[in-house]
Amino acid sequence: MLIRRYYESRLKKGIINPPESVCFMLTDRDVADAPEKTNEVAKWCCDLGISHITFHVDTDNPGGLKSFLEKLKEISGFAQVNIYCAGEKFVAGEGADVHVAIGVSGREEIVRCIRHMAQEKLHPKDVDEEMIESHLSFRYEPDLVIKAGGSHLTDYLIWQSVYSELFFTDVNWSEFRKIDLLRALRDYQTRKRRYGK
Repeated sequence: MLIRRYYESRLKKGIINPPESVCFMLTDRDVADAPEKTNEVAKWCCDLGISHITFHVDTDNPGGLKSFLEKLKEISGFAQVNIYCAGEKFVAGEGADVHVAIGVSGREEIVRCIRHMAQEKLHPKDVDEEMIESHLSFRYEPDLVIKAGGSHLTDYLIWQSVYSELFFTDVNWSEFRKIDLLRALRDYQTRKRRYGK
């Protein structure tokens, strides 16, 4: 325990330039195995000065995770939590922005975006990247996307994350520790971001 705390302290001191926005890609199995982990990781991120934290839960049955929502609402005790699940949205609290999107598809988001522009009868010449981004449901670009457990990424934030840095760890979400988060942040700050160039 003491060795782990010492290592955490050493890693934390080395995090000079943390990302502003981090997105964690999870599965419904991750949530079922460790329902309290999302709150714990959100608190770690807030304590490290990360101002935008997102958790995407990949599931074909968002309604099946409704029992998880009450636990998530506790995040409002230290941050502003925004929960999207089964067409409903819950917002509460103040502080860093924490978004939890359950069963939300990036492809569906882009389809909705195009439909809205069509309903507004926009001229094709007026459709550019800025116009599309103004119609997206989630208007932020994560600096870092973290995928725990080794499973594949989802299509969530498929437009917004095109220039995001990716970090994969074989550690399962239920076993994800603060050390694993700090390692991901340390790795991030050593990278030279090219934004597609």
